[in-house]
Amino acid sequence: MASWPNDAGFDTDYQEHEAVDLTVKGNIPQYAAGVLYRTGPLGFKTETKDGKEWAAKHWFDGFSCVHRFEIDFNSGSPHVTYTSRRTVDKMLEMVRKSGKLDSMSFAAKRDPCDSFFQKVMSVFKHKPNTHNIGVTLSVNMPGGGHVKSVGQPATNGHTSGVETLHVKTDSFEVKGIDPVTLEPKGVSNQTKLHPDLKGPLSASHAKTDPDTGDLFNYNLDMGYKSIYRVFCTSASTGQTQILATFPGKPSYLHSLFLSQNYVIVCVWNSHFKWSGISILYENNLLDAVAPFDPKSKATWYIVDRTGKGLIATFESDPFFSFHTINAWEEPSSSDATKTDIICELSMYDNCDVMHRFYYDNLMSLHDSSKTYAGKKRMSCLPSQAQFRLPSVNANVNSSKPLPAELVFKADKLISFELPVINPAYLTRKHRFVYGTTDRLKSTFMDGIAKFDNVTQTSIFWETEAHTPGEPIFVADPEGTKEDDGVLLSVVLDGVEGRSYLLVLDARDLREVGRAEMMGPMSFGFHGTFKGVGRKYGGDI
Repeated sequence: MASWPNDAGFDTDYQEHEAVDLTVKGNIPQYAAGVLYRTGPLGFKTETKDGKEWAAKHWFDGFSCVHRFEIDFNSGSPHVTYTSRRTVDKMLEMVRKSGKLDSMSFAAKRDPCDSFFQKVMSVFKHKPNTHNIGVTLSVNMPGGGHVKSVGQPATNGHTSGVETLHVKTDSFEVKGIDPVTLEPKGVSNQTKLHPDLKGPLSASHAKTDPDTGDLFNYNLDMGYKSIYRVFCTSASTGQTQILATFPGKPSYLHSLFLSQNYVIVCVWNSHFKWSGISILYENNLLDAVAPFDPKSKATWYIVDRTGKGLIATFESDPFFSFHTINAWEEPSSSDATKTDIICELSMYDNCDVMHRFYYDNLMSLHDSSKTYAGKKRMSCLPSQAQFRLPSVNANVNSSKPLPAELVFKADKLISFELPVINPAYLTRKHRFVYGTTDRLKSTFMDGIAKFDNVTQTSIFWETEAHTPGEPIFVADPEGTKEDDGVLLSVVLDGVEGRSYLLVLDARDLREVGRAEMMGPMSFGFHGTFKGVGRKYGGDI
């Protein structure tokens, strides 16, 4: 939509390898001192050696980049610097030389000139620092010290306690990043944590216990009988324990749930064809996903965190999701000795949304974006939703899945994506969720929402032609309420073609300050904040 320009946030090469000062306006609170990291693609096009243009087609396949904002008050007033670096320079060199991408992607189409055998072999070639890894971030990740062959992590007084930084994607690989220069340091995989974690897929969004810092995730080993392994890596020892091993339909699962006593893996309805062999044939994840089956159930696996393994299985009507939000435990209403788990997520009716995120569909000036404009886009919008898994500790090793109960499903026009909460409430019952809205006003995101789980209503921040990214919650350490804090979001001013770091009061979404950049920051995926004096940066 021409009235809401956003192309500068997709088609850009703007980066700053050395820290530059931003122009600060308004009042950034002192408790927001720290480092904000962001991930996402920095552009998606390059020129090959024969003068032709090569372009990634899907937003998830753009050229990975890491951004760094540092907020300090050393002079008494807020001072913000910005650094960014593309982390796939060697991959770009390969593309420029060969004119193609010879590695796994999210949605790049298979080259019909390559044989099936060639494609299978290319998937398993290990090419450090050419892998396009850059969806989520982990600060001081448990077990992260295994990327040591390329040097020790940089530490100094300006990193706010950031000793290691890793970027992740929906595979078992992770890439080490220098926390200050943002240069890639090396690629490793989950077999370094535990030799049995050999499956190629895992969740970009691992979960971190807010009290211990322990990291939880799954590893998916595909084949005739696909196996899920749910594991925990201890923050105190660096050791990894496999909590449960069980068979299940191989699916594209971007995230999972964590409560105080359980890990919950929901295998929603993004199943891979041919037991996952389709990934090898297509050489991408999107084309390997089977058509959405409205008759196939979503399956919920409940894993005990203390070593009892898989204790219960539930089923619900089919759906798809990218992002879980939170999970917590409550006494069962029918028997206080039993435990219910409430699982909260941004839920889609089907898998249409994955196809929406091709660049042509997102860029405001491209004709294809009209296909996903207005009401035609409704099937691609999420709903805030909660499920109840009743009496999980009363059904240990039940052979038949039990029904999961849908607590509520909010209207799409008050819901949002890239959901976040006050991180102190992870694994605890909470009230408020924040995220980026799509209320059909642009071809992409159009605002920031605060959703109230009690009233099931939302309030909004919105400025015409200003496209926000995922908000990050920074709590006020002296606050007494869940929403005492600020939100940090990077916003593109589509008219000026420049971005700014926006600071909103989390209580009413009122702007309290901003730090203006000199160019457009590319639209990204996720971020994490490590504040001064805070023990954990979290895993977002």
